[in-house]
Amino acid sequence: MIQKLSIIISCCLCLSCDTKQTADQTPLTGSPEQRATEPAPLQRNIEAIADEYLQALLVRDPGMGTSYSLPGVRHDRLPDNSLAAQSQWEDMEDAWLEELNAMGSPKIPGSRDWVTYGLLQDTLSRAKEIRICRSELWSASTTTAWHTNLPYLFEIQPVDSNDHKQQVLDRLLDLKRYIDIEIVNLRIGLDLGYSAPRLTVEEVPGEIRSLLLDDSPLLNPAVRAGEPEFSASLRVLFDRDVAPAIERFAQFLETEYLPQAREQIALSFNPRGAECYPGLVRYFATVRPTAEEIHRLGLAQIAGIRAEMQAIIDVHFSGESIESLMMNLNADPNYTFATRADVLNYALNSVEASKTAMKNVFGTLPKAGLLIKPYPAYREAGGTGEYHSSSEDGSRPGIYYIAVADPTHRSIAGQQSVLYHEGYPGHHLQGAIALELGEKVHPIARYLWNSGYGEGWALYAERLAAELDLYTGPLDQIGLLSDQAARAARLVVDSGLHTRGWSRQRAVEYMLANTAWPPGDIEAEVNRYISWPGQANSYMLGMLEIQRLRRLAETELGQDFDIRRFHDRLLGNGSVSLPMLDESIRYWITTQQ
Repeated sequence: MIQKLSIIISCCLCLSCDTKQTADQTPLTGSPEQRATEPAPLQRNIEAIADEYLQALLVRDPGMGTSYSLPGVRHDRLPDNSLAAQSQWEDMEDAWLEELNAMGSPKIPGSRDWVTYGLLQDTLSRAKEIRICRSELWSASTTTAWHTNLPYLFEIQPVDSNDHKQQVLDRLLDLKRYIDIEIVNLRIGLDLGYSAPRLTVEEVPGEIRSLLLDDSPLLNPAVRAGEPEFSASLRVLFDRDVAPAIERFAQFLETEYLPQAREQIALSFNPRGAECYPGLVRYFATVRPTAEEIHRLGLAQIAGIRAEMQAIIDVHFSGESIESLMMNLNADPNYTFATRADVLNYALNSVEASKTAMKNVFGTLPKAGLLIKPYPAYREAGGTGEYHSSSEDGSRPGIYYIAVADPTHRSIAGQQSVLYHEGYPGHHLQGAIALELGEKVHPIARYLWNSGYGEGWALYAERLAAELDLYTGPLDQIGLLSDQAARAARLVVDSGLHTRGWSRQRAVEYMLANTAWPPGDIEAEVNRYISWPGQANSYMLGMLEIQRLRRLAETELGQDFDIRRFHDRLLGNGSVSLPMLDESIRYWITTQQ
């Protein structure tokens, strides 16, 4: 899983200077907020609209400039999470979308303007469709609450100058405001009938309070700076303002939120939840299958993957059934780890081989490196593996956070496939290539991201690693199939939980029967599907589309098919929607012919 990325650009990048202003282009004047309520300027081109959108996004989400290490950005604020700011942003989105729809799409798939238009139009229309979900009113779970992403900013925030150190202090102080507004939003949600399911919130107070410990990521800038005076200032601010706000949030959840949180797990128990689910499917996957189609597809994929599993079991695990092997993989000491360090080292020993093999199937490779780190304590309970982006210039590596908890019940099977999903040739390779595209694309193609493309690519990468013989033996191959089965099971489970009345226990048992994932991870995963509806479908839906396009290219081009050129085309326009990817590859096939 890749951590959710917002879209960002710095005003200091002077985007209007990066793009050529045509003679008929009306110069931009006034703030984005003012322009959103005024008639659209005549004859604006797509570059001007995209520039304005990205500049406004920096104002809305200043933390993402930190995430990408964009030059010139400031690191002293957090987003305005008030409902008033949300409403204002939606008005701006509507104005941009109206202007884009009136303009119409450029004609040449893969051209800079075609990519820019398609990404922006798709992003805005998907965001508009899920407004009925009101997610800002019930982000209180182990997957969606503020502590799952904001603390990471303080682990990467620069501290190499006095100004940067002051920005750390300013942003940390702003966290108090952010937390208190979250409490207000969640209270409003409860009053209006919105809540996260109770079982997904129960562990959050403990996770939140772990941010009060001495190894808190919020105190990490002082560790990296190594200056007593700065450390003292940071600690005073933390103890005086931030720690009380954190405790306030934890107590609010315990005393006020949990007693009122819904017991039912299906999204349909939130207002307009049944209408929300199809929009979330499209929001994450960028395609629009029905819940019934998703469920049937998942069952069919499970059947095919189980046949692959059985073929390996018959040769290498004689006497085992799929179900018994799946259970034993997390219990038999022959198949599990002894220590947390063993889990980490297994991944470290595989990453260099995967990196070296990339030149065989890619013409373009990223400059940025990859680090592998265990989850910090405040995320360990719910973490099952995730990737955080490298910097745009490639100087700061990406980070794969690996789950190492409970090693004696964590199977060796699956460790390599998760590594290839998160690292090479998965999220890190795709995301770093996108960030490093430079002037070939508008900046939104470097920063925008969607799950259908991004997670679909990472799941495809697991299979691609098998083509490159990167799996060490039959246990690792079973791990690959287990992970593929888990993504197929997500189609069954996500639609089952939110549209077919499935219980949490039924979902857990289905995952246990079809995957080698540790029971603890499966419990956390099912909680994730409950609290984050729709997202889990995007992996398999995206992979199947990429595989279909590859088969199409191989068939149409025959012996002229070149896997490097095909992958470079897939990755060369950033995280486009799946319908855009189809159009782009079909056009590329005609140019190759």
